[in-house]
Amino acid sequence: MSGERAVTGRDVERTTFRWFDFVMAAFVTILLLSNVIGAGKVAVIDLPLVGQWPFGAGILFFPLSYVIGDVLTEVYGYARARRVIWAGTAAVLFMAFMSYVVVALPPAPSWTNQAAYEVIFGQVPRIVLASVCAFWAGEFVNAYVMARMKVWTGGRHLWSRTIGSTLVGQGVDSLIFYPLAFWGAQGWTTHLVVVVLFTQWALKVGWEVLLTPVTYLIVGWLKRAEGVDVFDEGTDFTPFRARV
Repeated sequence: MSGERAVTGRDVERTTFRWFDFVMAAFVTILLLSNVIGAGKVAVIDLPLVGQWPFGAGILFFPLSYVIGDVLTEVYGYARARRVIWAGTAAVLFMAFMSYVVVALPPAPSWTNQAAYEVIFGQVPRIVLASVCAFWAGEFVNAYVMARMKVWTGGRHLWSRTIGSTLVGQGVDSLIFYPLAFWGAQGWTTHLVVVVLFTQWALKVGWEVLLTPVTYLIVGWLKRAEGVDVFDEGTDFTPFRARV
């Protein structure tokens, strides 16, 4: 894009960004709110020729984190996306710990909402573990594929990178989360786990496709505002570090 200078993975650590902190805050905020507010409710929609179809309410807003994750890697590079993924992982772990402690605290005799509080904020350790592992692995795969494809395509065809990285990254996410969270659990047959796994994967990829124009707008604006276009040439792609 005109007005932007290409920056490689070797030089990006010396670059100062104006909007990176805000993008990171948006990513972590959507991640936490989707887990707290969206994950606890099963909603239903009436589809023509199908009838009522239940779905997790979090699927409406959680895909925004995919868009921001793609924006982070595309605009700021893999190293800064890695830093945000670690921040998100730490935030989710702290949220799970805080939920456990607050729910476990003995309620005052005059406070009669403990049962409702447990339903909304109670954490099942197996699901928390599955969620954190799936998020961590899926986001890192998404960022890696996005960064590599940008170098391969020379920065062209953004849509191919956003959709391609989501196909792979959310595939990894779903393959980890649903078997780890529900395989052998009461009420979950093997068939149901597989059906839900592929349904949610398809929905996430579908959301990514629909939100592609939004991704283009945000990426274009941020690249112009930051004045750089980061290419991950010479980048250390290990996920096991948080500094840029």
